[in-house]
Amino acid sequence: MGTTYYKRLRMEIDLHRSDLTEPVLPDGYEWANWTWHPDFVDRHAWAKYQSFHDEVDARVFPCLSNYAGCRGLMSEIMANDLFLPAASWLLVCTNSASGNAEDCGTIQGVTHPGLLGAIQNVGVSPSHRGLGLGRALVLKSLRGFLQSKLDRVYLDVTAQNHPAVKLYRSLGFRTVETSYKVVESRSAVLV
Repeated sequence: MGTTYYKRLRMEIDLHRSDLTEPVLPDGYEWANWTWHPDFVDRHAWAKYQSFHDEVDARVFPCLSNYAGCRGLMSEIMANDLFLPAASWLLVCTNSASGNAEDCGTIQGVTHPGLLGAIQNVGVSPSHRGLGLGRALVLKSLRGFLQSKLDRVYLDVTAQNHPAVKLYRSLGFRTVETSYKVVESRSAVLV
């Protein structure tokens, strides 16, 4: 057994210096705003699992590698007194191949003292990537933070998730801190 060190970036955006246009979804997609119904936790957890279980973040955070872990994480986020429904969204594909509506994207927001918000787990299912849905989720969430009178928002991202880092930078996020997440593994690696 060894240790793997994953480089993590804390990125931050000043909401008052950003162009937070209303995101436009492609045809066949719609927003589902937060509701406190228990099924909604399950829906977010399923979208989170579909988005992360085969990605690097599932190695960094093992709870993302299985549905039960994603459900537990969603329950923790939702139970947090600082959970911000206005910055938490689910994306639904209304014209999925199965003919049924499909939850395909998720984002959650929490607040911190000092007019600071935090984005949790931006995720889009692999079969729905490349359509601008991640950008739309982040913009929708940022607008919710701004409407809640927050000044700044941060998120943490694994540095080797290049598409996510590129997206966040294109929206105006700047790296404010670098850290390393230690994960026990079969061999020692620095990534």
